[in-house]
Amino acid sequence: MIRKILYATLASAALTVGAAHATETIVWWDFLSGGDGVRMKAMLDEFNKEHDGKVHIDATTLEWGVPFYTKVQTSAATGQGPDVMTYHESRMPLGISTGSLSPIAPEELAAAGIKASDFGPANWKAAQGTDGQQYAVPLDIHSIILYYNKDMLRKAGLLGDDGKPKGLDGAANFDAALAKLTTKEVAGLSVPNDGATGWRIFYTLLNQQDGQFFKDGKFLDGDNLDKATTALAEMQKWVKSGATPANTEYPASIALFTSGKAAMHINGVWEVPTMVDLAKKGQLFDWGAIQIPTFYAHPATWADSHSFAIPNRVGNPVDPAKRKLVLDAVHWFNEHSLEWAGGGHIPAYLPVQESAEFKALKPNSDYSSLAKTAVFDPVSTLAGVASPVYDASGNYVIPAMMGDMTPADAAKKMRDDLQGQAK
Repeated sequence: MIRKILYATLASAALTVGAAHATETIVWWDFLSGGDGVRMKAMLDEFNKEHDGKVHIDATTLEWGVPFYTKVQTSAATGQGPDVMTYHESRMPLGISTGSLSPIAPEELAAAGIKASDFGPANWKAAQGTDGQQYAVPLDIHSIILYYNKDMLRKAGLLGDDGKPKGLDGAANFDAALAKLTTKEVAGLSVPNDGATGWRIFYTLLNQQDGQFFKDGKFLDGDNLDKATTALAEMQKWVKSGATPANTEYPASIALFTSGKAAMHINGVWEVPTMVDLAKKGQLFDWGAIQIPTFYAHPATWADSHSFAIPNRVGNPVDPAKRKLVLDAVHWFNEHSLEWAGGGHIPAYLPVQESAEFKALKPNSDYSSLAKTAVFDPVSTLAGVASPVYDASGNYVIPAMMGDMTPADAAKKMRDDLQGQAK
């Protein structure tokens, strides 16, 4: 009998020890595909290996855009979903308004070593609600940049001794540069004809004029309409002058640049790996990338951030202990975001962004200055990735750029369309 009791006691103790050392699982959702997906998977594998026997991230990748955000909203409302997820900062207003996101308390952030001072002010604020609460932690800043062919710019007298473009600041100077670079065989600039790209360029040019797309519940109110018209007129000029081929699909616009048929190219930082890979294979010319030139009053560039958020699972909230594990993991990913920067992104975490290792990473560090003048999407449930604002860009910005609509008419129609949806 004593022996049975002893065995039972030992067995119970073994179970208790085993339970104490059981691996905790973090359920993770993301929308990262392509090169971003490959890099994030490598980081996830690294995290799981480093935390083997303690914490394991069980990651699932869902479809980018509207499907992802709809899935998050419906799952959170029914008390289901992950413990943590990637989230575009531009979609925070919608996520907060639908109650899909759980606020993160200052003491929770502090316990994980996450400090506002380790992030750019605009980047950190974009992860907050109008109530001042923090709803996410940024991972990166991604934006549009200007890719350029060094050989072509050098021949046109537009390349400095530092290997970077010169003489592109100011709308008139940029237009003059396009004229120098454009020939019968080569376009001065290639630009994708999708609404997302159109929005990013337009919003950049609008903000460089101190324009406000949305303020006090109104779209393009007052003289902001004139500034929008100015931005659209500049974009239209690129096509009308013959410097930019019209109606170029996304892949074709990249191909124009990589094949040497366009001297410059505007696209997101996410295409940097495309250029790097081609260059490694010896299939690309000497190239570089910088932040978008300053056309008007001051530098400004559209930007967004991949961030981490905790869903507000109704009736089944992520418990405090799991939230601590999640935020510790989020901090780990920021501390290791140099690897993520390989996808063209600028690390949001300043200790990495300002590190010698990142400064040595080219061309990222050549355009990282945009982080200080980045302008994030308007705080509106209608704005952000795969939103009505992006749809409006496809309906009005792109037609104006291609010359199918006057800049003034396009600006007014975009304003009226979005204002009608806001009611």
